[in-house]
Amino acid sequence: MALGVRSTHAAQTAHGPYAALETLMRERLGRECVYMPSCRLGLYVALRHWCPRGGRILMSPVTDDVILFVVLAAGLRPVQAPVNERDGSLDPAAVPEPVWRGLSAVLTTHLYGNPDPAPELRARCDELGIPLIEDAAHALGSEVAGRPVGTFGDASVFSLSKHVGAGTGGFLAVADPGPRTALARARDALLEPARPHSELAYAVRPYAEAGVRGLRLVRAARAALRLLGRRERTEIRMPLRPAALGRAMADGAGLPALHPWIRVDLHDYRRRPGRVRLARTERLLAGLDARLDAHRRGTEKLLATPWGAPAAGGGPVQPLFRVPLLVRDRDAAIAALARHRITTGYLYDPPLDAYAGGEFTDPSPAPGPAARFARHALPVDPRLADRVIPVLTALGAEPPDMTGGEGEGPGGGG
Repeated sequence: MALGVRSTHAAQTAHGPYAALETLMRERLGRECVYMPSCRLGLYVALRHWCPRGGRILMSPVTDDVILFVVLAAGLRPVQAPVNERDGSLDPAAVPEPVWRGLSAVLTTHLYGNPDPAPELRARCDELGIPLIEDAAHALGSEVAGRPVGTFGDASVFSLSKHVGAGTGGFLAVADPGPRTALARARDALLEPARPHSELAYAVRPYAEAGVRGLRLVRAARAALRLLGRRERTEIRMPLRPAALGRAMADGAGLPALHPWIRVDLHDYRRRPGRVRLARTERLLAGLDARLDAHRRGTEKLLATPWGAPAAGGGPVQPLFRVPLLVRDRDAAIAALARHRITTGYLYDPPLDAYAGGEFTDPSPAPGPAARFARHALPVDPRLADRVIPVLTALGAEPPDMTGGEGEGPGGGG
């Protein structure tokens, strides 16, 4: 679907400075959309609106740790779900009935763009009378059962830093447009003022990044970002700091209490966007379909390799944000790719129940598949397929044994 920028005077009056972006996303999804400065803030707003404090929410253990902290900040108890060991999607059939009956909500992940079984989850939530919230940060452009991901939940959140490449922004899309005004007010109450130096840094960032790549200074640039506190993870997971987290939870959680965890690697997640951010984001979102086509072509190539894991049941190729190749020795593969200046990111190992422990989350009733997937998944940008495949072939990379016979404990490995 080719999109064009279309922002009427009426829309601008009704929805203010975000009208053009919201119109583009509304036309794509067929749902009311509320602009957010980040996906993580949009998720927090959604959880606070639809989920009761103290409720239990089913979620994937193979996702960004920031999502765990957003759930905790919203006053909810995370319940880790079993997953499909081939693509990391939620496995509803493996959730015990008593766990289902104790839930207040379900949160999808659509990991790397591979859709969770949204129709099944929607039906189960309807049966239980609880909301379905979709984290579609990786899945803009993916479909399930002929519908866009993000159109099954009571609410869904999207990131504009992933497929769109804007480096900022997101959306909260809702099935019922009734709460739109309340959601926008909740967002505005959490925003921090725009800062001129922040806008300037955003404006020059694409040119700086291009220069760094051209001069082959990527490693040095990342080291500088860490020194400046802008890239805080030195391992796959951020430091949990359980004692400090426990104190924050005892104080009643909330976004301010858990801000040190939620802001990691994205300090502007609550920043009110200026004109520069909005204009660049609008331009990139309007050209999304070309990017999705590139992701789809690369996904098809990567899934055809010995390390690819096509979703069960086949179906059309999705424009995955990252293709989770399954490799026996992932560390060796990461090192080989790094020697060719190909960076591996979006790793989620160990699973969240092993990372956070029983103090902060309920463990999965079937942790083995998540541990195996987290240990062997090698997320590859599909646009780099033609560079990655020769590297892994020359390395002699092998697919893993995913039957549980590799001595993995329930917590996985890093």
